Amino acid sequence: MPTPDKLTTDKKVAVLIAEGLEEVEALAVVDVLYRAGIRTDLIAVGDSLAVTSSHKVVLTCEALLGEVNLADYDMVFLPGGIPGTPNLKASPVVTAEVTARMGQGRPLAAICAAPSILAELGLLEGRAATSNPNFMKVLAEHGASTSEAAVVVDDQLLTSRGMGTAIELGLAIVRHYLGDDAVEAVKRGIVYQY
Repeated sequence: MPTPDKLTTDKKVAVLIAEGLEEVEALAVVDVLYRAGIRTDLIAVGDSLAVTSSHKVVLTCEALLGEVNLADYDMVFLPGGIPGTPNLKASPVVTAEVTARMGQGRPLAAICAAPSILAELGLLEGRAATSNPNFMKVLAEHGASTSEAAVVVDDQLLTSRGMGTAIELGLAIVRHYLGDDAVEAVKRGIVYQY
């Protein structure tokens, strides 16, 4: 995604794009962040900048995972989807980064099936989180305090349920960095009603 013409913060978000992701979960969040003036980079988890989603939509990323240092990003965001989520989990770079971030209290966001990666790594023990309904049991079995809220914020961890809640996750990330006034401005701009 191109850097917004007017940046409102020096914070930047890495969106990890793996084959088989749910494209709307990624792009709805990216769009909301772009409108808020937050730099967001699509990072391909694989060996090609072109990544095909679970619905056969091809996304073109800015960089390959092997070309960037995820520690340089203020937040890492894991979109869901099948087989996108297992493909994220299969990357040792991804699992090492999310483990490090959770241990350091650095911002991390995950949606749909992707919070199950954190659960299976033992990172949600005692944490509040949500996910796609089909993965809530995985979170609970690994010690998470689960919720059916659209977005759950537990300190620096933001989780969300799925494609239908992706805009709300994007707004929660905007709130995290820029506050309520910025959220209201984006809502007006996208005609967000709930």
